[in-house]
Amino acid sequence: MYKACIFDLDGTIADTVESIAYVGNKTLKEFGLPPIPVKDYNFYAGDGADELVRRMLAAVPGGDRADYEAVRVLYRKWFGENPFYHVKPFEGIVALLEGLKQQGLKIAVFSNKPHEAAIEVVHKIFGEQMFHKVQGQTAEIPRKPSPLGALAIAGEFGVKPEECLYCGDTNTDMDTGKAAGMLTIGVTWGFRPRTELEEHKADVIVDKPQEILDIARRGR
Repeated sequence: MYKACIFDLDGTIADTVESIAYVGNKTLKEFGLPPIPVKDYNFYAGDGADELVRRMLAAVPGGDRADYEAVRVLYRKWFGENPFYHVKPFEGIVALLEGLKQQGLKIAVFSNKPHEAAIEVVHKIFGEQMFHKVQGQTAEIPRKPSPLGALAIAGEFGVKPEECLYCGDTNTDMDTGKAAGMLTIGVTWGFRPRTELEEHKADVIVDKPQEILDIARRGR
């Protein structure tokens, strides 16, 4: 029986790509570079701001001549000032979370965002009571795919790793969940294509949030 469910933040419970694209294109414009279509940011999101800026600059003409560090600093500054632009839960996520709580599961978020930023985003979107635990990156909790954050959450909940579901939409999420010994659930409504989940050997791939509730209820 599963006793806990851990979610990635961006792309799994919340659609943040418009916010990322808004700040990314605003930053590119500041450096005289052309914008990138919003949908293309699906392929840049999910790996953290530093890698996102590298991908942004590689995608636009003249980006290779831009000062990466200056672009990175400005992107981080502007995103920190307005991280909630058009951010919203994916359809069906709130009902899923409520259903998991009704089944008695502990539910958590494990994000590559800095810890305080992860808490701020989750509380702003879902309120303070929806999740039992929100864990972002700290000095003790390194970035995914390190499994340390996921394992720390399981330990805090008093459950075994094999009693946890680990839900994400990227290769990094699947690698993290597997390294932690948890059942990995890849979701197709997030940023990355299904093939990425398949290549990184997701235990289960789901197309609708309700399917996660069914897995928690009956097992795989």
